Amino acid sequence: MDKTERLREELMRIDPEFRELAREHRRYEERLSELAALPFPSDEEQLEEITLKKKKLAIKDQMHAIILRYQKAQERAH
Repeated sequence: MDKTERLREELMRIDPEFRELAREHRRYEERLSELAALPFPSDEEQLEEITLKKKKLAIKDQMHAIILRYQKAQERAH
């Protein structure tokens, strides 16, 4: 397990915001998998897919910001 994975696991344990973002990211990923499996998605489903991809990316950015903030705090503590 690399440093980033260990850090993510630690944040999942100690940071409720990070944990909630990770859950939401997972829900979006699951729904995107369902939509990708549709042979002929409707216009509405295609729009949902685009929207979910944008939301998922925004959440990933938020999670990354939390990781960076935590890393900087760790560096200052040492």
